Amino acid sequence: MSLVVNETVNYLRSIVSEKEFKMMRGSNSVIGAVNFVTFLISIPILGGGIWLSSRANSTECLQFLQWPLIVIGITIMVISLMGFAGACYGLTWLMWLYLFVMFFVVVALIGFIVFAYAVTDRGHGEVIMNRAFLEYQLSDYSGWLKERVSDPVYWSKISSCLRDARACRGMAKYGTDPATGMRVPESPDMFYSRQLSPIESGCCKPPTSCGYAYANETFWNPSNAMLLTDTDCVKWSNDQRTLCYQCDSCKAGVIASIRHSWRKVSVINIVVLIILVIVYVIGCAAFRNNQRMDNSEPYGESRMTKARPSRYQF
Repeated sequence: MSLVVNETVNYLRSIVSEKEFKMMRGSNSVIGAVNFVTFLISIPILGGGIWLSSRANSTECLQFLQWPLIVIGITIMVISLMGFAGACYGLTWLMWLYLFVMFFVVVALIGFIVFAYAVTDRGHGEVIMNRAFLEYQLSDYSGWLKERVSDPVYWSKISSCLRDARACRGMAKYGTDPATGMRVPESPDMFYSRQLSPIESGCCKPPTSCGYAYANETFWNPSNAMLLTDTDCVKWSNDQRTLCYQCDSCKAGVIASIRHSWRKVSVINIVVLIILVIVYVIGCAAFRNNQRMDNSEPYGESRMTKARPSRYQF
């Protein structure tokens, strides 16, 4: 009778042990799959940085933007490989390194989100009477972002980028002549009713306060009502390689564009942060499971014991 009982107990223990092992491997498989997906995501990011690097000699702007993409792509790729290998092959030391690096990535991402909101908390476009588009003034902005963009060395790279990218080329629009039905350049009233981007408003035309007369989207004639006290009015040129790329309004338009983009990126970063925290928690579970398998510990066993058990037994 006792032999039958012992065999039954051993059989039940083997079933429980197998179940525990499957539960241990389950969390490892989840984090392995998640890190494989993040590895695939890192490939186009790294590829974009390499593509920009191959074209670095043509434009200074692309040379300036290539390294952040390459660094981000390589970082995500390396971390994903570490997590994938550590979880799938049960490498405890690699999982420990993965969690250590992931912790600093999460902290850095939190810092970037806070920084992005801090440097973009001020500044907005100004509404102009009889104009549908907004206009931008550098004096409306302050802080690190304004100082960074206004730096002569930094601004030379940005303005070079705008010229090489022909940021104002798409400004031209055409309307239809009701008498002939032919396409004709848009009238001043049509232009004033358009929604312009911050860069188009600040860099591709002179400020409305200057009093230039509209000829077309990027060609404006001096008029008797010109205001020459504003330095931007003097810096404006009908030369398509110059326009208002050296104007403070252009710098303000770039800041407004960056502000808008960073706010969008910050929302995406918050979502990524939530995902990384979830992956980090799963990684901690996989790391603990690897330790249990290394030490041959039963799943769910508590390693804490009482030094002096209570005399009361329930």
